[in-house]
Amino acid sequence: MSLHTISVLVENKFGVLARVAGMFSGRGYNIHTLNVGPSNDPKISRMTIVVREKEMVLNQIIKQLDKLVDVIQVIDFREGAYVNRELVLLQVKVERQNRAEVIELCQIFRAKIIDVSRRAVTIEITGDSGKIDKFVALMNTFGVLELARTGRIALPRVSIDPADEKHWQGPKSTDY
Repeated sequence: MSLHTISVLVENKFGVLARVAGMFSGRGYNIHTLNVGPSNDPKISRMTIVVREKEMVLNQIIKQLDKLVDVIQVIDFREGAYVNRELVLLQVKVERQNRAEVIELCQIFRAKIIDVSRRAVTIEITGDSGKIDKFVALMNTFGVLELARTGRIALPRVSIDPADEKHWQGPKSTDY
C-alpha cells in the first residue's frame, strides 16, 4: 500500500474537522497525515489528507467524504499531476567539531537555520517527503533534539495554457 493524497475543500465552519475525522474513525480508516488551513476564500478551508490504504478502500473514503454536508469538493490526486510540500522544524545538537558540517548539509538541502545556540541549531526545511526523510536521517547522526513535521499539503498543477481547463482540478466558481 502506498500513500495517497486527497484534498478536500470544506465550508469554514465550526465542527467540520470533527465530522471529517469522525467519518474516518467511525469506519476504521487511518489518517497518515492531516493538514487543515484557510484557502483564498475565507468561507472555505482546504484539508489535505494522506492515507495509506488499498485502492478499494481509498475509493470508499472518497465516496464517503463526498457525501458529507460541509464538503464542497474532493480532489483525488491519484489522477492528474499535483505539487506537494511538507515543512519540518528540527533542533539538532551541534558541537564545535560538527557545526560546519551541519551548516553545509543545510546549504545542500536548501534548509534554513532559523535559531542558533551554543549547543543546538533550529532548522527549517521544506520539500517533498523523500527530501525531508533524507535530511532528517542525516541530521539524526548529529542528534535530533526536537522535531515538528506538518504533513503533506498539495495543489493540482495548473496547465500551461490557462484557457485549457481540462487539466484544472480545482473548484469552479459555481461549486460554492
